[in-house]
Amino acid sequence: MVYRRLGNSGLHVSALGLGGWLTFGGQVENDTALACMKQAYDCGINFFDTAESYAGGQSEMVMGQTIKTLKWNRNDIVISTKLNWGGHNGEVLVNNHGLSRKHIIEGLRASLKRLDLEYVDIVYAHRPDRLTPMEEVVRAFNHVIEIKGWALYWGTSEWSADEIAEACGIAKQLGLIGPVVEQPFYNLLSRKKVEAEFQRLYSRLGLGLTTFSPLKFGLLSGKYNDSPEAPPLGSRFAKGDDKFVSYMRDNYGNKAWRDDVDKCRKLKVVADKVGIPQSELALAWCLKNPNVSSVITGASRPEQIVENVKALKSLDKLTPEIMAEIDGIVGGVELDPARQD
Repeated sequence: MVYRRLGNSGLHVSALGLGGWLTFGGQVENDTALACMKQAYDCGINFFDTAESYAGGQSEMVMGQTIKTLKWNRNDIVISTKLNWGGHNGEVLVNNHGLSRKHIIEGLRASLKRLDLEYVDIVYAHRPDRLTPMEEVVRAFNHVIEIKGWALYWGTSEWSADEIAEACGIAKQLGLIGPVVEQPFYNLLSRKKVEAEFQRLYSRLGLGLTTFSPLKFGLLSGKYNDSPEAPPLGSRFAKGDDKFVSYMRDNYGNKAWRDDVDKCRKLKVVADKVGIPQSELALAWCLKNPNVSSVITGASRPEQIVENVKALKSLDKLTPEIMAEIDGIVGGVELDPARQD
């Protein structure tokens, strides 16, 4: 395993992490989740990610129970959770979501109870809350870090570059802790935000990235290469057993989808050329980005984790020539001159 600094902080996370978004407490049984976490740990993965909203809080509970069952030393692992989309924490939604001081404090306390932990290493603002003043958000995250000791670092997820810069600017002005990491959607087919919009944040703010969906919900694994019009039986999109996958399934077969499948077919040729599976190519490509601290993967079987970790051994196969060939297939990212140093 390779360990990378989380942005400009002193925290080191495994280059591959394990997330519990669509699996823990949802699509897989608790015993399977335990087996996946154990396999990840045995492979050297120390970073485990969840959120208050995943499976209505069940993901946090399963992760916490697994940590307790496996008797891991707390100082050997990095645990993160995310706040914003609560709702299940109370009967009335109005103050049980968002990034108000009230929800950040009450939401994190509820998350820690479900995780059965004294603190998390990283707490993320799970999407921006444009109804709450940024200073309130920054002060609230500092409160749970410096006053309560419930978290060690805080970050953002799917924020814009301007919003991250605003939060960092307010924190600097007030002498407080700013966000050190962003968790964006990033893969071969979704590159613009990470490679263009955020480009100044890495050098100026030392921002780290813990990216998610490196396979774009399985599309980049190649499993849909031969089924551009309708999802194959038994696939995640065919089941449509959560609202996001249902949305993706409803758009399955449209022009954008068919264009992506066409790109994936061409990427299969590149993967075959370098002698690795298409999913391994997609993971290794994400890991090649020097600004990525960790790539968060999902797994419904321990064997998937073993396969994913192999991507670390394939980085040298992605030579400049191969990277250029990939750009020729998926399209390179044009840098915004206004955001360059």
